[in-house]
Amino acid sequence: MNIILFGPQGSGKGTQARLLRDKFGFFYFESGAYLRKLAKNHPKIKAIMNAGKLVSDEEFTSYLTAYLDQENLYDDILFDGFPRTLDQYIFLKNWLVQKQVKIDLGIVLEISEKETLKRLLLRKREDDTPSAIIKRLSLYRSRTEILINEIRKDTKIVEVNGERSIEEIQKELVQIIESFKK
Repeated sequence: MNIILFGPQGSGKGTQARLLRDKFGFFYFESGAYLRKLAKNHPKIKAIMNAGKLVSDEEFTSYLTAYLDQENLYDDILFDGFPRTLDQYIFLKNWLVQKQVKIDLGIVLEISEKETLKRLLLRKREDDTPSAIIKRLSLYRSRTEILINEIRKDTKIVEVNGERSIEEIQKELVQIIESFKK
């Protein structure tokens, strides 16, 4: 079972993904961590990231699929932070079809803009100013809405209230995944 986990920064995606990995044994693919790891050995990627730019869809997906091929990983993957664009999704979908698997489920952790601001400001990171957070949230929402609508054509998308306790959210996610595994 392959799952894409969506949610704005501060929604608890990483926390929930790690708990799901531990519960179900998914391979947890977190795109940010993967890019940071890539940057250590690829000066071009490092330069792009240090400039605050995004690695192109083509370049990122080629590194990702080479990695997944090398590790022989095609199923039981929990994607966090990927795909981020429609082109990335189409590429991933077609690549998985070649491997005779698919995306089985999309999960969206929903939190309000007010809650996002509250959570991110509590982190006290240098780049987490209210205006920067609002800008990133706007970008996330504009890109993700298009992406989720496209994915909805191919698979089930479930929206989950991310403004509850970690335990309450985890319980609901486990129930959702178990119902899809039957």
